Amino acid sequence: MPKETLRDKLDGNELDLSLSDLTVIPVKDLAAIPSATRLDISCNSIVEISDSFCSLRHLVVLDLSKNQITALPDQFGNLSNLAHLDLFQNKLTDLPPSFCHLTKLKWLDVKDNPLNDKLKTVAGDCLDNEQCKKCAKQVSEILLRDRLAS
Repeated sequence: MPKETLRDKLDGNELDLSLSDLTVIPVKDLAAIPSATRLDISCNSIVEISDSFCSLRHLVVLDLSKNQITALPDQFGNLSNLAHLDLFQNKLTDLPPSFCHLTKLKWLDVKDNPLNDKLKTVAGDCLDNEQCKKCAKQVSEILLRDRLAS
């Protein structure tokens, strides 16, 4: 996707790439627009997220909902400024151990993913804002506990 096209879609600090028929996230182009701290890549056909995506540390809000993502990169926890993450309706069964490093994460939706039983239990239903806040806290805590235990 040409940078001009991405810049055209930038509205303040929000970049909306939803419904863009993407199969790959244009990481190099996104890295060139650090003012885009809110990124919506929902409703595309993304299956895999490259490791280089984890270099986009400027992201604060990230919507990856309604894709076909099967796993997050091992270094996903490098997205240290992430506060709001929407992973609704993908194909995730687990989250990487580095996820516990997302210390600023305050909102998380992972419903409608085939999560493992332990994650599904702590994630809850996330049917409203408060439940999604609780989800972020509980998922981060369980992943941190697992990491410390290993």
